[in-house]
Amino acid sequence: MRQAFPNYQLKSGWNALLPDRQAQPALQGKQMADVVVIGAGFTGLACARRWQELAPNARVVVIDASEIGEGNPGRNSGFLLEIALAEDANPANMQRMLTCNSLTQTAMQSIAKDVVASGAAVDLERVGTYRAAASSAGLKSLSHYKQFLEEAGLPYRSLDQAQLRTELGTDFYQAGLYSPHCYLAQPAAVIRAIYSQLPDSISVFENTPALKLSKTGDQWTVTTDQGEISCSKLVLANNSFARELGVSRARMAAVYTYAGLTPRLDQDVLDSLGSVTNWGLLPSHRLGSTLRRTADGRLLVRSAHSYEGELATSKVTALLQDRLWRRFPSLKGQDFEHVWGGAVGITLNGAPVWGEQQPGLFISGGCNGGGTVKGTLLGKLLAESALGHSVPDVTGLFGSPSWMPPEPLRRIGFHANAALESWQGRQEL
Repeated sequence: MRQAFPNYQLKSGWNALLPDRQAQPALQGKQMADVVVIGAGFTGLACARRWQELAPNARVVVIDASEIGEGNPGRNSGFLLEIALAEDANPANMQRMLTCNSLTQTAMQSIAKDVVASGAAVDLERVGTYRAAASSAGLKSLSHYKQFLEEAGLPYRSLDQAQLRTELGTDFYQAGLYSPHCYLAQPAAVIRAIYSQLPDSISVFENTPALKLSKTGDQWTVTTDQGEISCSKLVLANNSFARELGVSRARMAAVYTYAGLTPRLDQDVLDSLGSVTNWGLLPSHRLGSTLRRTADGRLLVRSAHSYEGELATSKVTALLQDRLWRRFPSLKGQDFEHVWGGAVGITLNGAPVWGEQQPGLFISGGCNGGGTVKGTLLGKLLAESALGHSVPDVTGLFGSPSWMPPEPLRRIGFHANAALESWQGRQEL
């Protein structure tokens, strides 16, 4: 059964590593605002902050079904990319991609600036990222990405199996590329830092799931579990969960992905795992496994997918252990300290759902796994557009989401496509 709002089985491992924080009270009773933003993630906070900058007298309210750091922004792998994702890379559209890269780099700098301004000890460092392939299917995708980097004039290093073993401590991959255009982060710490930089004039209510939307005249009302809030402008920054509020049902789906994080490994184990001590690796095949070695000596693997609902924890743990141990056989038997899942809003063609959907109702969703830096950018632009300011052509740059068939055809199509791609890229899993 599809969830109407984030209500995960397991706590975020990233957030569990941080000190406890006192959540803001939930919204209660009837309230009024000029604009309500649903979702306190990278997109929602960027939108709310920009809205308040442009309309300082407006009452801006943010509600979130969870708590800062515990929702989706604290459940990703911590890759903050400054350039296009591999599946976006198309040399035939190079000028468009260069413009997108320039915009996302500016957004990334705003994130880094907030982290510094927060004064918190946040693990955020521009160390670049690896992409690697273990099979002919992966090597084909890797070659495509290399072509994109060359066409764009972006720096990279090519690595063979021996070089990957030296740097990362694994023989699993045949070849790889290293690109410097990526920050690695403790994502729950980053979103907490960004939240700390919101002006006090923005009201935030945590543990406040949006259950229903209604409209009377030019006023929108959001019903929550303990109250309701009315506004003239409403922004949905809750990704695929916007569908359960009746918005963009034919354009987005939710795919759950999973992560396992080890305890801090003993130094003798770390010494056997390559010369680079803080790295991230993205798979060349989109259903492959993402890997991290964190600055504090842990390994993270993110892999496995499920459609519109979470898998059983025991099954997830077994899948993640298998994929970690195959890459690092010496770690066989090593347990995870934390395992968790998170929902990714996907669209059929990878384009975001963005803009005004109905009078006074705006959305930025369908992040397709790129909701940190790109979400920050699109949230800011959504506020500017909603307030009548000139913005870049978001649809022209990032595309428009394709129509998806209704259920059960959508579910059947997802499982059939996933099965085919998993078989084709089985050596990358």
